[in-house]
Amino acid sequence: MNLPDGLLDTGWTVFAWVVYAAAAVQAARRAPWRLLADNARLNAFLAMIVALILLWHLQAGVKPGLSLHLLGATVFTLCFGWPLAFVGLSVVLLGVTLNGAAGWQVFAVNALLMAGVGVAVSHAAHRLVDRLLPGHLFVFIFCKGFFTAALAVIAVGSASSLVFALAGTYAGHYLADEYLPYFVLLGFSEAWLSGMLSTLLAVYRPQLLADGGEALFPGRK
Repeated sequence: MNLPDGLLDTGWTVFAWVVYAAAAVQAARRAPWRLLADNARLNAFLAMIVALILLWHLQAGVKPGLSLHLLGATVFTLCFGWPLAFVGLSVVLLGVTLNGAAGWQVFAVNALLMAGVGVAVSHAAHRLVDRLLPGHLFVFIFCKGFFTAALAVIAVGSASSLVFALAGTYAGHYLADEYLPYFVLLGFSEAWLSGMLSTLLAVYRPQLLADGGEALFPGRK
């Protein structure tokens, strides 16, 4: 994660920019911007962006591009839905890139991997939970908050490793042995943080969730 410039050739970066532009337009069109008219939600949105900019700078890695850090995509999706989460994480990446922790040429690649994959997996998992399981506080915390967060981070690590392997940046066996396994450990850290925040939001600030807490407290918004 947080890829620097020079790791991928021009073909990869151009393709990523095309895909990212289409995804960004779609997210901007479908984003419920009216939510941010509420001061509490706007403050939460901006606070989450600032917190994640700081969190994404706390990374570990031994080779260019092979870094690990917490993501925050699951909590962002729980609070604002996938379109605003994608937009918000793109702003987070913008802040990280401005500070020199990621490359400008590969901005679209970074955005698709961290914002795109992270938010897509979180959104898909949340919809699956809504379809298969009852609306219950335990289900919300452990399925939507805890396990989904771990799954999202592991998915981002898998997608990053696949891109590196296909692009020939690093050997596939090296990524499988020295990089990808650490995302399982990172997933547990992400899950604990996301589960904790999900619990606090569900109990004390359900109105800040994307559905206003309706799934947990029917009739309350």
